[in-house]
Parts: sequence; C-alpha cells; structure tokens
Amino acid sequence: MTWGQMVLGFGSGGLIGLLLGLIGGGGSILAVPLLLYVVGVPQAHVAIGTSAVAVAANAVMGVVNHARAGTVKWRCAVVFAVAGGIGALAGSSLGKRIDGQRLIVLFALLMLVIAAVMLLRRHERGVPDVRLSRENAPALIGLGLASGAVSGFFGIGGGFLIVPALIFATQMPILNAVGTSLFAISVFGLATALNYARSGLVDWRLAGILIAGGLAGSMVGARAARRLAAHKGAMNIVFATMIVLVALAMLAHELSR
Repeated sequence: MTWGQMVLGFGSGGLIGLLLGLIGGGGSILAVPLLLYVVGVPQAHVAIGTSAVAVAANAVMGVVNHARAGTVKWRCAVVFAVAGGIGALAGSSLGKRIDGQRLIVLFALLMLVIAAVMLLRRHERGVPDVRLSRENAPALIGLGLASGAVSGFFGIGGGFLIVPALIFATQMPILNAVGTSLFAISVFGLATALNYARSGLVDWRLAGILIAGGLAGSMVGARAARRLAAHKGAMNIVFATMIVLVALAMLAHELSR
C-alpha cells in the first residue's frame, strides 16, 4: 500500500464515519465503491470484506455518540440486530459465491429502490415514544432477518435498509431510527466481516486506517444529525439524494467495463 493510498483510505474512513453518524447509513454504501475506485483495492470481495470491518467499528462509534444524545431505542435495536445478525451470516455466505461485478450492479439497483421509498415517506413525523411491543416485535424480527441477509450478501452495514425498516416496523422518527440503526449496523458488519475474514478476504491494515478516519467523522455526523432533525423531511432528502448519486455512479462505472 502506497502513502497516497493510505491518505485516501483515511479520508474515506472519515467520510464513512460522517455519513453513518449523520443518517445511519451511506457510510456502508460508500465504503465499497470508495475502496474499489478511490483507494484502488483490486478485488471486489476484498473491498467488501474490508469495508465490513471498518463499517462495524465506525458504527460502534456512532452508537456511542447517539446514545449520549438519547436517540437510541435499545430494546428495538437488540431484537432487530439479533435477527439481522443471523441473516447477515447467511447472506455473506451466499455473497462470497457470486461474481463480484454482478454483486456491485445488484447493489446499485437496490439502492435506487430504497431512495425512492425514503423520498415518498419524507413528510412522515413518526412516533417519538415508540417501544418494543407484541405488535411491532414480529415486524422487527422479520425485517431484521431480511435486512441482515441483504447486508451480508452485499458486504455492507445495511443502514440504508435498516433505517427505513425500523421506521416501517415501529413508526419511530428518522432521528431515532438513525441512532437505533447504528447498533444493528455494528452487529451486521461484524457478522459479515468475520465470515469474509475466515476466507482471507480482509485487508486488516487498510481496515485500521479506515477506522481511524471514521473516529472523527462519526462525532461530526452525530452532531449534524440532531440539527437536521429539526427540519421536517431534511434527513430523508439528504439520505435519498446521496444514495441515488452513488448508485448512478456505480452503475455507470460497472456497465461501461
């Protein structure tokens, strides 16, 4: 790894941490394309495995920042994360067997669908005092399994899936969904990272550099999230716009190869 790649890796880690803290996603979506197209990791599966390690660690930092602000719904987070961790192990096992380029294209198409859903629901206020109950537990478990499986399959933290899934299952506001999602992202990312590490598909030095950069980014992102939450629909728009831009860039790059 050159010094230039190390600097780019540190900057990429900062951006990943910033977006995870800000919108509970995006960092995981950007991690794989940043490693492939900016840092220059030659193999898609190594990029996926390495990004999973970095995203899991940066998500833990984000959880700490959001927990201090009281925006994490812990019981909902634990139920969702346990179900999702099981799904992530299954999804990552399948993902390692699929061609890397096909994974990236499928990933980008899925991103566009999620962005559309978030824009359509941007004006919903949510229920701030939501709690784990018999009514929402089945939805949390089912969507947790599904989100974890997709997260593991694509080697991502899954925030762009987890945030809307939490909102759908419990009707919590997006700020609470962001804080709560980070706990699940850390579990999903860890499950995926362990599976890829078993196959030697993690660049540990690069992962460490990404984590170091993410430390500062996650603190800034959590503070910005609390400010954006005061503006109705603003976080949804930021979330969806970022996803669309990255998805289109990934599709353009992969389909031109």
